[in-house]
Amino acid sequence: MAGKRRAEIGRRRFIRLAGGGAAGVAVVGGGAVTAMATGVFESPTPTDPFANMPRSIALSLPSGTGGEALPVPPLPDPLEGGSVSAPSAGTHIPYTGGTPTETDVPTTLPFEFQKAGYQIAPDLPEAMRPWRNRATTWANVNLSSGDYHLNSDGVYMKYTADGKSYDHPVGQIQFGLGCITSYRVETDPTRKAVFLQRAKAQADRLIAKRVETRGAWYFPYPFDFTHAEHSGVVYKAPWYSGMAQGEAISLFAQLAALEDGLSADERALYRTAADGAFASLLRADNANPWVVNKDKAGYLWIQEYPFKTAGTGDYTYNGMIFALFGVWDYYRLTGNELAAQLYDGACTTMARYFTLLRNPRWFSYYCQTHRIPANTYHHHHITLWQQLNWQTNSSVFAHQLDMLIEDVPPGVKSGSVIAIAAGTHTLYKLDTKADGGWVKAKADKILSSKKVVFARATQAPIDMRRRIQGAGVWYRISAGAYKGYWIGEAYPKAFLRGEHVTVTYRVPRTLTIAANASVEAISFGTNGVAGTLKTLKYSASHTLQFDRRAMVNGRSMVRVTSEELAGYWIPANQVTTDGH
Repeated sequence: MAGKRRAEIGRRRFIRLAGGGAAGVAVVGGGAVTAMATGVFESPTPTDPFANMPRSIALSLPSGTGGEALPVPPLPDPLEGGSVSAPSAGTHIPYTGGTPTETDVPTTLPFEFQKAGYQIAPDLPEAMRPWRNRATTWANVNLSSGDYHLNSDGVYMKYTADGKSYDHPVGQIQFGLGCITSYRVETDPTRKAVFLQRAKAQADRLIAKRVETRGAWYFPYPFDFTHAEHSGVVYKAPWYSGMAQGEAISLFAQLAALEDGLSADERALYRTAADGAFASLLRADNANPWVVNKDKAGYLWIQEYPFKTAGTGDYTYNGMIFALFGVWDYYRLTGNELAAQLYDGACTTMARYFTLLRNPRWFSYYCQTHRIPANTYHHHHITLWQQLNWQTNSSVFAHQLDMLIEDVPPGVKSGSVIAIAAGTHTLYKLDTKADGGWVKAKADKILSSKKVVFARATQAPIDMRRRIQGAGVWYRISAGAYKGYWIGEAYPKAFLRGEHVTVTYRVPRTLTIAANASVEAISFGTNGVAGTLKTLKYSASHTLQFDRRAMVNGRSMVRVTSEELAGYWIPANQVTTDGH
C-alpha cells in the first residue's frame, strides 16, 4: 500500500480521547492495547532506529513550540524554614535617619582576592538586565493581605501571627525593583505613576531606616531570626545580610538611572544611597557589621548570612549572585573600577565553586556550609547562571548552565505531547505531590507498574516532565486510560515532541566533533513532514558554531550556525562544547 494511503487509514483509525484531538492519548482500557500511528512507517529494517517510530514524527517538530524562554520561578522567601520573633526588650537599632553624611568612606578594595578576568558585557539588551524578568504585577501593587503586604505608606512589610510588622529589607527591595521593571514597560499613565510611587516608597524607607557606620550604609533586620536546618543562622536584632546590601544597590542605582519621573534632587539622593550601599562591599570582616570576606583560598564572598565569627557564614550561592547584580547596576551607573573588580572576583568565586554547588542528577545545594539539596532553589540557580552567562558572555557559565539543566530540568507546559514507539512499555505510578511534584517525604517511591503494548506508535499529552529521584527524566501522562502514569524519556522510544527548555546565546559557542566519530545532524521538518538526517564523520576533529541549546524531540541538542550546516541540530552528548 502506498505511504499516502496508509497515512489516510492511520488518521481515520486513530483512537481519540473524548474532547481531544489527534495529539491526545491513543489508548483506552487497561492492560495490552492497540493504538494506531499518526505517521507512516517507511519500510523499516531490523537495524533501523525508527523501526518502531515513524520518521514523520521523529524527524519533524509540531508547530507552536520552540523559542520559549526558560521559566522563571517565583522569588523565594528568604525566611522560609526559619522563625521570626520579636527582638529582646530594650534592643536598640542605631538608625541614622536625617541627611546623609560622608565620613571615612572606603575608596579601596577590602582585600586582595582571586580574579579570573571576567568582564561585564557591554550593551546588554534591556530584557537581559538584572531584575527585568521580575516585574511586580498590577494585581500586587496594592498588596493588602498575607504574611507580606503594604502598610499605609505603601511600604512592603513582614507581618507575624501576633499582628506585629517588621521591615524586611530584601522583601522591600525586591518589591521595589519589580515596580521599576513594571514602570519601564507600563503605558497607562496612572498605573505607571503608581509603580514609580511604590518603588520610591521602598527606597525612601530603606534610606530612613539605614545605619551609617564604617563609612557605609547598612540596612538592618529589626527582628530575631533562627533557621531550623541551617546551624549558625541564629540572629538577634539588628542583623545584616549581604543579599540585602547588594540588592539595595540595585534599587538605588536603577532609580538614579531613570530618565523620567524623578526630579534632579531625587536622582541625586538615590545616587548617594547607591554610593553608601556600595561602600558596604568595600569593608572587610575585621569589624562589625560586615557582609564581605574572602575564604582560605582567597576567593571573594558576599555573605547572605554572615555569622558572628569573622570570615564565617552560610556561603549561600543564590544570595551572593542576587547581591552581585547590584554590583552590575552600580558599574553601569558609575563606571566605578572597584565595582568592576568586585564583579570579576564574585564571578570567579561562582565559577570556581560550581562543583560544590552542583549535585549531579539531583537538586543543587543551597549553600557551601550545609550542603543541603535545595529543591526550591535549583531552578533559581538555573536562571541565575543564565544571567551570569548573559552578563559576561563567558562559555564557562554557559557550560555550567548546561549541567544544571540536565541535572533537574525546568518543567514544560501542561498539554505538551510525547510520542511513544510501537512495542512494550512499562508505566509507573509514583508517590508524589498531587500535582506530580517531588516532595522529600514521598521521595518518588514507585507504587505500582503496568506493562502495555502498542502495535503502532502513538502520542499522549503530559502535564509534567522532570527528574525522578534516583532515576532519569520521566513524563506524567495527563489524560486517557493511563492518566497519572509515568513513562521514562528514551529517544526514540518515548520523547517529548517539539523544542523545549530553550537557551539562546548572545555569543555563539563552539562544538567539536572528534576525529572519525559518527555524529547525527538533523534539519527538522514540521507538522508530520520528515526532515533531513545526516551522518557527519571527519578524519580530523572538526569545530562548528552553535547559537542555541534546547530539548528537541526528547534530546538535548545544539543548533549549528556554521554555514555548511546552518539550522541543523546535533545531539549535545555526541560532541564536546567549548572544550567540555
